[in-house]
Amino acid sequence: MQNKTQIKICGLSTEATIDAAIEAGATHIGLVHFEKSPRHVSLARAAELRDHAGDRIKTVLLLVNADPKLTGKAIAEVKPDVLQFHGSETPDWIALVKKNTGLTIWKAVGVRDKATLASTGRYADVVDRLLFDAPARALPGGTGTSFDWSLLAGHDHQVDWGLAGGLDPDNVADALNATHAPLVDVSSGVESAPGVKQVDRIAAFCQAVRDYDASIR
Repeated sequence: MQNKTQIKICGLSTEATIDAAIEAGATHIGLVHFEKSPRHVSLARAAELRDHAGDRIKTVLLLVNADPKLTGKAIAEVKPDVLQFHGSETPDWIALVKKNTGLTIWKAVGVRDKATLASTGRYADVVDRLLFDAPARALPGGTGTSFDWSLLAGHDHQVDWGLAGGLDPDNVADALNATHAPLVDVSSGVESAPGVKQVDRIAAFCQAVRDYDASIR
């Protein structure tokens, strides 16, 4: 029997959508601290949302190419369960953060082709999970676009991983059938507009994942 697929609802900014994610059975929520993103929340607001979530769900704080001062401030204020790097952070920098904080660390990587997929191996010894996402465009992540899932076929995963990029309630089952990802990460696919999460779409996404889980038992 396959373990239950983990679900991350990313880019949340309200208590109501956090409650919706928890009620729907998500395992992680994502808080984005990146000013260029339509899903950006201040550190003070992220701390409030993290407190609201409490121990009911794992809270992931997403940073993009944050400098050491901001990284330290963000960790201290928000106290996330997981720190997700979503920029061009180097393995050496990530290893340093992990060593000094002891946090669970995830790294999102854009997958263009087999070569870029293979290059993600340089993170294998320093992160707890790789998130395979669509290549960055004007903004990293949350673009509503997917990559060619067949690139993951036969890939030798050296570390735990997850699938992101263009997922929504209608295609997540197909994505899981194609990749057997242990975690799926959705953002724009449960929105009515950039940064505006819809409670019913969060519920529909989680239900689609659970239906997939039930179908393979």
